[in-house]
Amino acid sequence: MPNPSLLILAGDGIGPEVMDEVKRIIAWFGDKRDLTFDVSEDLVGGAAYDKHGVPLADETMAKAQEVDAVLLGAVGGPKYDDLDFSVKPERGLLRLRKEMDLFANLRPAQCFDALADFSSLKKDVVAGLDIMIVRELTSGVYFGEPRGIHIEDNMRVGINTQRYTEAEIERVARAAFDLARKRSNKVCSMEKANVMESGILWRDVVTEVHQADYADVELSHMYADNGAMQLVRAPKQFDVILTDNLFGDILSDCAAMLTGSLGMLPSASLGLPMANGRPKAMYEPVHGSAPDIAGQGKANPIACILSFAMALRYSFDEGAEADRLEAAIEKVLADGARTGDLMGPEGGTPLSTKQMGDVILQALDASV
Repeated sequence: MPNPSLLILAGDGIGPEVMDEVKRIIAWFGDKRDLTFDVSEDLVGGAAYDKHGVPLADETMAKAQEVDAVLLGAVGGPKYDDLDFSVKPERGLLRLRKEMDLFANLRPAQCFDALADFSSLKKDVVAGLDIMIVRELTSGVYFGEPRGIHIEDNMRVGINTQRYTEAEIERVARAAFDLARKRSNKVCSMEKANVMESGILWRDVVTEVHQADYADVELSHMYADNGAMQLVRAPKQFDVILTDNLFGDILSDCAAMLTGSLGMLPSASLGLPMANGRPKAMYEPVHGSAPDIAGQGKANPIACILSFAMALRYSFDEGAEADRLEAAIEKVLADGARTGDLMGPEGGTPLSTKQMGDVILQALDASV
C-alpha cells in the first residue's frame, strides 16, 4: 500500500510557524510509529498572491484534489487589505472548500481541564466540555444567488440569498448523525424555522433522515438564536450540533471562546469519499494568521497540531494514534506548559512556538 499523502499549505502570518511544529509531529509518527506520510508543500493566500497573482494557483488546486488530505495553516494579513475582493487571500481558502466540495465542517470545542480557568465562563460550566459543531460549508447564504450590491430607487441595495437544496441538507445531516454514533449519540439541529423557509426545509429534511436511518440517535431541534444563548448558559447539554453555513459560522466561534483560547481549536472540512474510501478532506486551525505576532515565535501551535490529530482520526482511521497525540497535549498542559496566549495572572515565562513543540514531542516519546 502506498503511504497516505498530505499537502501542506502553510499560508500567511503565523501559518508557517505553527505548521513547522506539525511537520515535526508528522516526522515523529514516521520515525517512532511506522506511520509514514508522503508530504508535499505549496502556497495559498497572500503567499500565493505574491508569487502567482492569485490566492490559489490552478496547479495547487489540482494537487489538493489528488492527495488524501490537505493541512492548511492560515491566510490573510493587512498587507492584502486593499486587494480586489476576487484575489483577497481568503478567496483561496473558499476555492479549496468549494471545488473540493467540503460540505461538512467539523468544529470541536473541547475544554482541557488544565485550561478551564481560561474560559470567560465559570469553571464548573465549562470543565470537561466536549462538543462538536457540524456546519454545512458549501451552500447557504455565502454562496446563494442572486447576490451583490446594486442601485434601486437611487439607493444602494445589498443582496445575499439563503438557498439550500434537499440533497445538501441530507448529506450534512448524515455526516452529523454518523459522527454522533461515535460519540454520545445526540444531535441538536439548529435553524430558524420560525421565520425562514430555508429553516423549515432544514428541519423537515433532518427529521426525515433521522426517522429513515438514524432513529437510534437522539435528535432535538432548536432555534439558532436560542442555541447561542444555551451555549453560554449550559454548553455541556450538547454533544453534536448540526447547523447551516451562516449559523454555523457564528455558533462555532461562540463555542470556540468557551474553551479560553482560539490557539487551542482545530477543525476539519470533509467531503464525499474518494476512490480509496477516504473522504475529501482539509484540516486547519480555527485561529487566523495573527500578523501582529508573526515571525516572533509567540504563536501557539496546538490548534494546528490538533488539526493533524483530526486528520489521523477522520482521514486515516488512526484513532488510537490521534488519542496518543491528544493525550500528549493534555499532559503538557497539565504539567504547566504555556504559550503566551495561555498565561494566567500568576505570570511566568511563556514557551516559544518551538519550545511547545519540543515538550509535546517529549510527551509523545514517553507514550511509547
